[in-house]
Amino acid sequence: MNKSGGRRGDRRPREEKKEFDQYILDLARVTRVTKGGKHLSFRACVILGDRHGRVGFGLAKGKDVQLGVEKSVKQARKHIITVPIVKATIPHMVYSKFKAAKIMLKPAPEGSGIIAGGAVRAVLDLAGIPNISSKILGKTKNKIAIAKATFEALQSFKTGRRRLQVAKNIKIEEKTN
Repeated sequence: MNKSGGRRGDRRPREEKKEFDQYILDLARVTRVTKGGKHLSFRACVILGDRHGRVGFGLAKGKDVQLGVEKSVKQARKHIITVPIVKATIPHMVYSKFKAAKIMLKPAPEGSGIIAGGAVRAVLDLAGIPNISSKILGKTKNKIAIAKATFEALQSFKTGRRRLQVAKNIKIEEKTN
């Protein structure tokens, strides 16, 4: 008998607490044509977020749907970014472009909620920004490109010391004890 008093070799999966919520933004069946025929695979685009300022984006392919989703979740965990939330919104207005997708994010007053559509709403909701306004300016309807543009916008925030550096074009050295 082992220490827990259970049977030896008991392989029940343990309940693990979920650190991130996940949203499958896009799931597509894709084919690659070779001289041997068509090879079928599934592409999954997943957004992970803890609704407290951390969000990630993953895009991967697998032989079946489950494998594609697992690979994209793994990739999203590697590409987690932290979003600064100031007074329940973003620090300042930001504009971003990824390929044909152009997006504008603006701070919104308390109680406004998330004013966004489609892929942008999914990213902002999982990031945990309660009040924000957004507009998709590009002509593309590609959800993946719009989500990538949103991530680039969220990565480009300059807060505190970094904003001061950019504004005054100076270098501030970090204080070490």
